[in-house]
Amino acid sequence: MTQVSAHPKHFLSDKVEHFTESVIREMTRQAMQYDAVNLAQGFPDFSAPAEIKRAAQEAIAADVNQYAITWGAKSLRSAIARQMLEWQGIEVDPEKEIVVCCGSTEAMIATLLAVCNKGDEVVVFEPFYENYGPDSVLSGAKPRFVSLRPPQTAGGEWTFDEQELREAFQHQTAQHHTKAIIVNTPNNPTGKVFSRKELELIRDLCVEYNVLAITDEIYEHILYDGSEHISLARLDGMRERTITINGLSKSYSVTGWRVGWAVAPPAITNAIRKVHDFLTVGAPAPLQEAGAVALSLPASYYRELADRYRTRRDHLIPALEKAGFRCYRPRGAYYVMTDISAFGFANDVEFAAHLVKDIGIACVPGSSFYKHPKDGSQQVRFAFCKKPETLDEAGQRLEKLRSR
Repeated sequence: MTQVSAHPKHFLSDKVEHFTESVIREMTRQAMQYDAVNLAQGFPDFSAPAEIKRAAQEAIAADVNQYAITWGAKSLRSAIARQMLEWQGIEVDPEKEIVVCCGSTEAMIATLLAVCNKGDEVVVFEPFYENYGPDSVLSGAKPRFVSLRPPQTAGGEWTFDEQELREAFQHQTAQHHTKAIIVNTPNNPTGKVFSRKELELIRDLCVEYNVLAITDEIYEHILYDGSEHISLARLDGMRERTITINGLSKSYSVTGWRVGWAVAPPAITNAIRKVHDFLTVGAPAPLQEAGAVALSLPASYYRELADRYRTRRDHLIPALEKAGFRCYRPRGAYYVMTDISAFGFANDVEFAAHLVKDIGIACVPGSSFYKHPKDGSQQVRFAFCKKPETLDEAGQRLEKLRSR
């Protein structure tokens, strides 16, 4: 019998050649390895609200430990619908228009798998949250990137070119068709909050070219300097062509719970539910009950949440600037993108390696947020969702960088 040697590449999907493992989560591993302050991955190092932890404990004690309804416990779906009406004025049918998933991350990939076909294109603003590109590829689609340009002045906004965005929508051929645009506002990694005017332009293009909008609104309550979060679904003409993705992770400091959701018109919701069912079956049942309690917290909770994060932002940025970073001041979310040109490193990866090993602070190389690594080669991102004492420790360590 003739033996044929096995070639590992022969057994692999071509899709996995188009992306790497998460750079963000790799930097957390390096932070642990070098005992560094982890300002890389966006998870809080402080406690979640006592009310929702207690609600989770009570649900477990009450034996809410078996499968919930695949597409979400009724209590949580009802709470999501109630809060979307209260916060954005959007009426949602909790029976037909909501899918509860294992975090907003699963909600995004389930959505793309449900709506995309081979040859479709998905418009993505860059720098982008690192999942969007691989999610598009895994769904059979091709990401098409539109640049967000950093502010040119202190306190300025990240901007995009209207013509570049329009050309992304116009790129229609026999082989390629624009199916959707992903809009993340408030934005990770830039902290940009898309204005009504910008969202109305996106709306107009979606209507003109018959394109879906997939909005990642996980940071909707983390806003600064008078910024307003506007859901695309509430704009005229967008209710029937928008999938709104959100979750518990960021607003309630429970990134490990993995409870998120997608809200969409019934036909799209039905498709997402099918995909979700065979991806994960369902999100954790007791944590869904706790999520319903979380969504019932008073308005004062969200005001205080944003205020605490604003204080943390204003705590970290001066320390970074003193050390030599140029900071792009965020209007939302809990990250700050920075320019590292002053330090004279060849690229962001070398700089991040030096920072974590020699200075004891983990950040995320900016290149991981771009299609072409060179576009982010002089940027790194820091997360400030940390205790004040954690940020103080980071500031002290940064002085070693400054002294160089």
